[in-house]
Formats: sequence, C-alpha cells, structure tokens
Amino acid sequence: MNKILTQAFLDRPNSYVGKSVIRSNAKRLVQGRGTYVDDINLPRTVHLAFCRSPYAHAEIVSIDKQEAEAVTGVLRIVTMEDIKDYCTPWVGVLDHLKGLKSAPQWPLANGKVFWQGEPVAAVIATSRAIAEDAVDLIDVDFKELPAVTNMMTALEKETPVIHPELGDNLCFERDIEIGDVKAAFEEADCIVEETLHFNRHTGVSLEPRSIICDYNPADEMLTLYMSVQCPHMSKNLFAKHLGLDENRVRVICKDVGGSFGIKLHTYSDEMTAGALSVMLGRPVKFVADRLESFTTDVHARDHELKARAAFSSNGDLLALDIDDVTGIGPYSVYPRTSGIEANQVLNLTGGPYRHKNYRAKTKVVFQNKNVMCQYRGVGQPIAVAVAEHLIDEGARKLGMDPLDIRKKNFIHSDAYPYTAPSGAIYERQSHQECLDKLVEMVDYEALRQEQIEMSGGPILRGIGFVSLVELTNPSPAFYGVGGAKIASQDGCTIRLDPTGGITCSTSVTEQGQGTETIIAQIAASAVGVNIGDVRIITGDTDVVPYGGGTWASRGAGIGGEAALQAGKELRKNILKIAGAILQTDPRNLDTEKGLIVDFATRKERMLLSELGRIAYFRSDILPENIQPELIATKHFVSRSYPFAFTNAAHACHLEVDTDTGLVKILKYWVVEDCGTVINPQLVAEQTRGGVVQGIGPALYEECLYTGDGQLINGSMADYLLPMAAEMPDIIVGHVETPTETTELGAKGVGEAGTAGAPGTIMNAINDALHQRGAKVVHMPFTPDKILRALGKI
Repeated sequence: MNKILTQAFLDRPNSYVGKSVIRSNAKRLVQGRGTYVDDINLPRTVHLAFCRSPYAHAEIVSIDKQEAEAVTGVLRIVTMEDIKDYCTPWVGVLDHLKGLKSAPQWPLANGKVFWQGEPVAAVIATSRAIAEDAVDLIDVDFKELPAVTNMMTALEKETPVIHPELGDNLCFERDIEIGDVKAAFEEADCIVEETLHFNRHTGVSLEPRSIICDYNPADEMLTLYMSVQCPHMSKNLFAKHLGLDENRVRVICKDVGGSFGIKLHTYSDEMTAGALSVMLGRPVKFVADRLESFTTDVHARDHELKARAAFSSNGDLLALDIDDVTGIGPYSVYPRTSGIEANQVLNLTGGPYRHKNYRAKTKVVFQNKNVMCQYRGVGQPIAVAVAEHLIDEGARKLGMDPLDIRKKNFIHSDAYPYTAPSGAIYERQSHQECLDKLVEMVDYEALRQEQIEMSGGPILRGIGFVSLVELTNPSPAFYGVGGAKIASQDGCTIRLDPTGGITCSTSVTEQGQGTETIIAQIAASAVGVNIGDVRIITGDTDVVPYGGGTWASRGAGIGGEAALQAGKELRKNILKIAGAILQTDPRNLDTEKGLIVDFATRKERMLLSELGRIAYFRSDILPENIQPELIATKHFVSRSYPFAFTNAAHACHLEVDTDTGLVKILKYWVVEDCGTVINPQLVAEQTRGGVVQGIGPALYEECLYTGDGQLINGSMADYLLPMAAEMPDIIVGHVETPTETTELGAKGVGEAGTAGAPGTIMNAINDALHQRGAKVVHMPFTPDKILRALGKI
C-alpha cells in the first residue's frame, strides 16, 4: 500500500520530490545576509564572560572579585551563591536506562570544580572585551584534588570517587547475552580478537554556541535567541530550571552555522545567561570563543573495546563478543544523558549480519575531563568500525575475499522484518543491493590488480569496505519513554496566501542540512504550487507547531511526512472551495503549478490566486455551507517501529607511505539507501559532509589530555581537522527502499556518512599494511602510529 501511495505522490504532475532542487536559502546565505545569534543586537544588551577552572578537580577555597568589580563597564560579577535562587540544578538520567546515575550539575561551580574549563564565576559587562579583561582580575584560590582521567582505572578501589555521594565512578552499565556465545566460540573454526581504541573528539561547528537571553519583567516573558537544534526542548528546560511558566518562554532560532549534535544539550554557561537575564531584567549575550568551545562543547567517542568474533570454516559468522569501556567526564549530560552513546554501540554492532549468538557489555564511567554526549552518529561509528574490522580479520584468517564474507553473512532479504540479537528491529534493508552497486562503481578487480603491482614499493595501496545500518526517524521509545520532554513528533502548518503562494511553518529546524528545501519540495508537491511560491518558517516556538526539531536524522522522515499530510489536507480544502466556485464535483479538479485544473484533461480552470482572493475577500459569494479553511496543520510520529533503519555500503581507496606514515585517500564511494530520495543533491551533500566528518577522527581529530586532566590541544592551531586538501572525490549512489510506515517513504540520511567512514578508512589502511604484516587499531591513525606498527619507530 505504501509503495502505491508513494508512487502516486511522486507521479503528481508538478512533483518536486526526487529532483535536485537548489537550496531555498542559498542565495541569501552566500550573499552574507544570514542572521546568526551574534548578528542580533538588542537594546540594553550586556555581555557575559566566564572565569573558568584551570584545574580538572579542585575545591574552591575563596573567590576575590574586588579588583575585577572596579573595572569600568563591569556591571556585576556573580558566583553560584548569587544565582542559586534563580536557577535549579539538573541531573542527566533517563528512566529506561536502568541504573544510570549522575550528580546534580549547577550553572556555576558549587564549591568544587570537576573539569578544566568548568565555569566558576560570571562577569556581566557592557562589552565582551571588558568582561574578558575583568575575568583576568578575578583571583580564585583553589585546592587541587587528585584527578581521575584514565577511564580504564576509574572503577578501581585505589581511584578517588569524583562524587562521593554516588558511591563510585560508575555512571551506567549494560549487559546483553543472547544465544550460547560460549559454545559458539568453542565450536568455531576461526576466532579473531582485537582491542580497539577510539579517542575523544568534538564537533567544531562553524558557528560556536551562542545565546541571547532577554527577560522582560513587565510581561514576565523570557525570549531566547539561540543557535540550537531543538527549540521546543530548550523552551521546556529553561522554563523548568529558571522557575518560569513554559508559556512565558519563547525560543527563536534563526540561521545556524552547523550543529552536529553539539547544540542539543544543556550547558552551564547558557543556563547562567538565562538566570542573569531574569535577575537583571535585560538582555544577556554569550557567544563561546574557540578556546571555550574546545573545553566545554560536548566531546564524544572516547572508547576502548575488547572484541572478538567466531567463524565457521566456510565463513559463517557464529558469534560476536564485545566489552566496551567509555569515559564521559564528571556528569551525565542533561537531558539526553551520556549513556546513549554506549547503548548505541551495543545495539548496533554487527547490524547487517544474521549472527545468533551475541554478548555485549559496556561500562560508562565518570572522569575529570570535559563531558561527553551525543555527536553526529552517536555510537554508530564505533559499532560499525568494530564489527567491520572483525569481519575483515575473519576473512583474512580464512583466506576469503572481504566482499564474499559480507555477502555470505548478510541478513537474507526474505527475513524482514528482522529482530537483531540486540533487540533492534529492522523493517527492511538492502545490504546486498547496496554492496553490489558499490562494487560496480568501484571497479574492484582493477583496484586489486593495481594494489599487487605497487606492493613492492614504499607506497602501499589499500581498499576498505563496510556495510552498516543507521538509526533514523526515532519514536517515543528513544527519549520520551525515559521521562525526557523531547518530542519525537513534528508538526507542519501550511497556509494558502491570497497571492496563491503558500506559507509553511515546520517544527524541524534548519541547521545547514537543507531542511527548508526538502520541506518546500514536499509542500509544493502536495499542495500543487510552484516551489518558488513556497515560504518556509522554522525555529520560532511562538509560530511553528510543537515538535522535536533536528536530531537523529529525522527531518525528512518525520518532519517531511507532517508536511506531506498538511499539504494534502490543504489541497483537499482548496478543491472543495474550487468546486463550489466552478460548480463541479471537487473530485473532478486538481491543483498544478498554482492553478486549479481539470483532473482528467489538465486544462486550466482558475488561478489559485483568484481562489485566494475570493476566499479571503469575497467569501460572501460562496455558498452558505462553504466556510473557507485555507490552512491545515498535521503532526506525525513514528509508531510502527521504534526506529526506521537506513543502510549503506562504503568503500575507500587509499595509499600509505611506509617511509612517512602519511595516509592519502584517493577516492571514496558510498551507496546509500535512505528510502524515498526527496532531493538527490542534498542526499549526496549530506553523505559527503558526513564522510568528511568521519575522516577527521579516523586520521586527524582527537582531544588530547595530560594525566592531570589538562586539554593540551584546545585550539584551531593544535586540533587537526580535515581541510579542502584532505577531501577526496566522494562518489554517491542510491538504492531506494521506502519505509512502509509513512506515505512519503523517506528515512534519514544525515549520519550514515559519519558512521561508516572511520571503519572504512581503518579497513583500507589495514588492507595496505597487511602487505607488510602490520595493523593499526587506535584512532586516529596518525603517522607515528603507522610507523610504529611498521616497526620503524
């Protein structure tokens, strides 16, 4: 039924779905006419800067702010004691993550500091420069305490407990055991095992975290101008912890310069800005600088995993066994928690394969480093890299081709819907089709021949593959079931304007990923107008319907479905009015390119603008039983499955210089199945961007800490990112398996590139190094690690 409905929608005469429409906001942004938080200047705005802890763990003995308060332009300097009555602490736990615990976190340090960069005092001044000058004059007397930095020893008896009231440094643990893992390993003909390391890194968005909090005591209204992904979630959290009625909080999110999950969370400095605005009754502005971003934006993916796999002699995957430890900083991040990433690793490792015996264990531990939480991919890059490395190792040990062993173990096409050993439910996947298409695109045999020809020299070629599942379109089973007020539904309101165009308000936010464009494509197609006549409004909680915003690759699948249903409802209302005006059955009419047309002949009957004129200004000439309703609102939430899983296949061709340890990616390929492709160009852009964001942690990105918890590369001069020169040609192909849970059939695409790239690159490097009997398993794969694996240093 879904396929019929989807095809009917795609076949509409002026359907824009499936076409590479140019981004609707591109012209405005490339002309420099975007509006970011730092572009907004409100009357009476004051600026905020923070005195932050230089220690990873310490007691605050005293704070002397007298000299700083004397600086001209400084209005006030506050500590936690000053704002306790204005903001309550928060605790990052979810009910369905059993046993998850965390200490209360305050907007400013409350007697102790727990990581380098934690805010201790806030300076409010007439300019940011004055506030920063005053910060340098604050004298804080710290008593340094032992820092817990090694996640592998965080639970040992000799290790200090960071929060004594919690009893230990364990935040969360989970075990899965399905089937008879022990017997599978005992009976296996081939066992491979590895300890893999993933270093923490962070998002580095173009626009840093930014907020203006404007509390008007006259109407008791707080307006927040934020660079944020989930406006309604932020509205709820600020209201809750600042003691305000949620209806008295408005969040306005205009243009956002990237987010990648970094802008999903509750940050101490942003909450402090809100509390100070309420205290002072005036706008308070905070924009994080790059140094602050590196020490306070959430980090991600600090994991060490012991993993092993069992195979039969003919390559059947018999069992997987993984043991994961991850360090998350001193708190579980609120409200999504720092347990989700590890949970995802357990849920998704080995996703494409039909193994029946699975044991997985994770321990999430506290440490005195910056907090860790959700970042683009959320555990999926680790899950993919671990399983796909084991698959390659198994193939190598058995003398099989890495493609053949994957094909042999894919979940069979007739097995869907399929429940994985972890409990994840897959509606339908296309692993075989994606891998077959990928092999055609890659010219695999030619690359293998080239590899052989170059094997005797100092430059080694390698080819790596992965297959993966990506979690998208989350239902209430993700956060709502755990008690977090994070909407899993999204809404869309579409109005026909008197001019014949439409105005579309959506709760999905634009973060640079193209949301405005895909919503415009769907709305234009559903209503029957030219896409140039569609105006999109997003990001304002006083205007758009209540919804979840942007996270977990849900914009197209959930927000797009809401837009489709709202557009269909509006078209139905339009045709009812048109039928009355034209004195014909509405079923004989249709809309197309801003016209009312005859359904059968497609002959023009009237302009939509004329219908709008009559409905809005001359409704007196309509029959009495016709009440013009030229606006429609629809919401959508996924119900049939907890998630809609997409899948993809990646390949990487690279070379390793055995003299320098440098890696050069020559070409990269992705075949993506995200269901109905709404805009092929945007899907390709999202995939390419995701791949590049996966190249970073594979080869360059890591947050380096000393043993006493000091971040030593927290600047753009020291933290390496892939730049234009490091970006290879990335070729993207498509397979379409629409989800049958929606009429649109769309799934998400935003994270599959990031999820697959690290593992693909690791497999390609090891394919090259295997020719010298070497291997690397500690990301990022920097030259020194490669040379060490080769025995050259």
